[in-house]
Amino acid sequence: MATVLYITANPNDHQSSYSLAVGKEFVEAYREANPGDEVIHLDLFKQNIPQIDADVFSGWGKLQSGADFSTLTADEQAKVGRLGEIVGQYVAADKYVYVSPMWNFSFPPVMKAYIDAICAAGKTFKYTEQGPVGLLTDKKAIHIQASGGVYSEGPAAAFETGHSYLKKIMQFHGVPSFEGIFVEGMAAMPDKAAEIKANAIANAKEAAKRF
Repeated sequence: MATVLYITANPNDHQSSYSLAVGKEFVEAYREANPGDEVIHLDLFKQNIPQIDADVFSGWGKLQSGADFSTLTADEQAKVGRLGEIVGQYVAADKYVYVSPMWNFSFPPVMKAYIDAICAAGKTFKYTEQGPVGLLTDKKAIHIQASGGVYSEGPAAAFETGHSYLKKIMQFHGVPSFEGIFVEGMAAMPDKAAEIKANAIANAKEAAKRF
C-alpha cells in the first residue's frame, strides 16, 4: 500500500477553483485505480507551517551544538518540533500531488513555506564532497497548476516560476518522476474556459491511472 500526500495551496474550494477541480478528479481517479492506497489531504491554508525565523534558527543551532530538545524555549520547541513533524510525514509518504494556482507567476506563499519545511538536510537531501544529493529517489510527484494565461509554453513561459521552481526542488530531493498538468488560458480565452477545464480533467484522469 502506498501513501499519497495530496498537497493543495488554494484558499477556495473545487467549485470555484480550476486547480482544485482538476485535483479532485485526479484523486478520485487515483483512488479508483489504487483502492488500497492511502491519500492524505494537506490543505496548506489550514496547516500549521512555521516560518523559518529567529526561533527556528536558534533552536536548530542549539540542537546542532548538542543541546537536548527540552532545553529549547517554548517557541523554539513548538516551531522546530512542528517542522520535524512536517518533514517526517513527507519522507514517510510515497507519492506527492501538488495543486496550486499561479499567483504573480508563482504559487501562494503557503506553498513556499511548506517547501522550506521539507528541505531538511539529512531528511530529503544530504551534503557530500561532490555537493548536495537527494534522498527521495524512490518517490514520484505531479503538479497541477492553474493560470489565467498560458505559461507552460510560448513567450510567456519565461515568466513562469511556480512549476519550474517545484521541478527544481524535486530534482534537488532526487525525486526521479515529476510531471505537470496545466489548466491554463481561462482568462485569456473565456469562451473556451469550460473546454480547457474539461481537457485538463481528462488529462488528469489519465495521469492518475499511471501515477
